[in-house]
Amino acid sequence: MALPTLLDIAKHNGSDDVVGLVEEAIRAVPEISGSVIYRGKSLVIPNLGAARTIKGRQYKTLIRTALPTVAFRNANEGSASTKSTYENKLVETFILNPRWECDKAVADSHEDGAESFIALEGIGMTAAAMMALGKQFYYGRGTADAKGHPGLIDSVDSGMVVDATGSTANTGSSVWAVKFGPQAVQWVYGEKGSLEMSPVREESIADSNGNRFTAYIQELLAYAGVQVLDRYSAARIKNLTAQAGKKLTDALLAELLALFPVGKMPDAFLLSRRSLEQLRASRTATNATGAEAPTPTEFEGVPLVPTDSILNTEAIS
Repeated sequence: MALPTLLDIAKHNGSDDVVGLVEEAIRAVPEISGSVIYRGKSLVIPNLGAARTIKGRQYKTLIRTALPTVAFRNANEGSASTKSTYENKLVETFILNPRWECDKAVADSHEDGAESFIALEGIGMTAAAMMALGKQFYYGRGTADAKGHPGLIDSVDSGMVVDATGSTANTGSSVWAVKFGPQAVQWVYGEKGSLEMSPVREESIADSNGNRFTAYIQELLAYAGVQVLDRYSAARIKNLTAQAGKKLTDALLAELLALFPVGKMPDAFLLSRRSLEQLRASRTATNATGAEAPTPTEFEGVPLVPTDSILNTEAIS
């Protein structure tokens, strides 16, 4: 069964003013939507971008850190009482509130009128917001926005990381293996999933010299966060570079997959297009025509999903 996404939440909440904008902007952000446009084709991965809403802006949840100890016993012997161990984790959402402003006289003079210009700006702002969320999903408060929510890099267990050992400064990239769902990785949207586009309003604003003019203004408001509830929810290959022997290979993907216990598979490998091309180039084509190996779409049954949210300029760590 496909898990709900941000778009589903917007539709369910009757946010008609943003549904079309989100639908237009979200297709190239697979971390949120579960779909991506690659080489002109729309690839839909239904379990990506799982989301839930909460009444407020934060909540506490129990995370199991260890299973009970189970053992056999002899006849006429008792068994020691045992139980799981848990820890509390606070999941928070953070304010995402972009806005645009435009000189009313400029918008009114647009060839197709102010309404057309305003719609164009609305799409642009929503697309930028979705892209910001995609980057925040991985990089959190370090490389992304320090005022936003923590990302996978802040939550991944140190035992769930494979080092490709690339060393060229600021040319690194990562591959993330992610399991989505209520007990794994999931987007969290506060205030009951509020995702609102404000009405366009006219307001007097100041230029850089303090002189005032009338402008159109519009804002998008949402409360976004990410939960990671299990150490086997996310795993990472780090320090992939363009250096020889430091590129993505099937062997590295196999090493990453081996970190997951039997019976628990990630829903997707998320990677940059550079890494996907490195993987393709590492393979030897075996066909009668001698054509190049095709671009891979999966590894061991797990989809390979390219995303622009993963950078090729990561610091070496």
